[in-house]
Order: sequence, then structure tokens, then C-alpha cells
Amino acid sequence: MDAPLPVTGSAELLRTLSPQIPDELINQLLPSRLGRGRRRDFAASQLWRLHLLALLTPTHSVNLLVQLLPEQREWRRFAHLPNGRRIPSVRILHEFRARTGAGGLRRINEALLTPLLDALPAHARTVALIDATDLPAATCGFKKRPLVNTRPNARRSAPAR
Repeated sequence: MDAPLPVTGSAELLRTLSPQIPDELINQLLPSRLGRGRRRDFAASQLWRLHLLALLTPTHSVNLLVQLLPEQREWRRFAHLPNGRRIPSVRILHEFRARTGAGGLRRINEALLTPLLDALPAHARTVALIDATDLPAATCGFKKRPLVNTRPNARRSAPAR
């Protein structure tokens, strides 16, 4: 079977996908706050690309991505980071995700999907993808609970005579 895209996580895939990402549109949809406060060192499109890298590479975690980023030149090139010394911290990436929220990420997805869906013929077969951004996370499962003394169900055995 001949795949239309290169292998996931490869530098070739990142070079193929990079021109397809509308950086100007992402920066317009998620503008930096102007005025007082902390200055933003990274554009919204750069931070969004870093989150995309966490999905496209074997790291699958922002913490590991930030650790490996200084060594990976192709990843930095994909994220439009100029060098290995100026890399956003894990805190910056988490704040970006919290500031953007599910609504901001959904707006980016809609902007990316609209041209693809408009190009499809009306009678063509399509594939539906489940969007799980609004589903609550299972945060209360599998937590350690203190042991509670319970009564035994069976009658205690008595010593034999």
C-alpha cells in the first residue's frame, strides 16, 4: 500500500505539513493581549505548532517535547523557533493551552477544515471524526482511598472440641 504522507514523526512529514499551516490566521484568531502585563516572546502560531509536534512525534507529552527540542533541529524548524537556546518553557505552553481553551482550538480546526470540506464533491464518501474536546476528563478515578474497617460477612469460626 502506497501511503500519501510520510511516516508519522519523520522530518519529511514535518516538511510536508509545515506549508499547510496558516500561521497568519492562527495569529489573528489567537491574538496576544496588548497593554500591561507580561510580554509574549512567542507567537500563537509557534505555540500551536509546538502542541501539534507533541501529537506528531513520539514524545506525546509537552514536558518531554521541551526536553528534546534543543536537540531536534527539524522540530524547531517546524515550529519556527530560530535557535536551540530560545525555547518556550513548559509553563508557557500550559498557559497558552489554558488561555486558548477548547473554543480557540475549535476555531483553528474549523479554519483548517473549511477549505478541505469545500473541496469535496457533494456525492463523495466522507469520514467523520469524533471531537472529544468537550468531554470531561476522568479525574476522580483510581485514587487511593483510606481503608475502612468492615464487618465480616461470615460467622467467625469456633475452635473444634
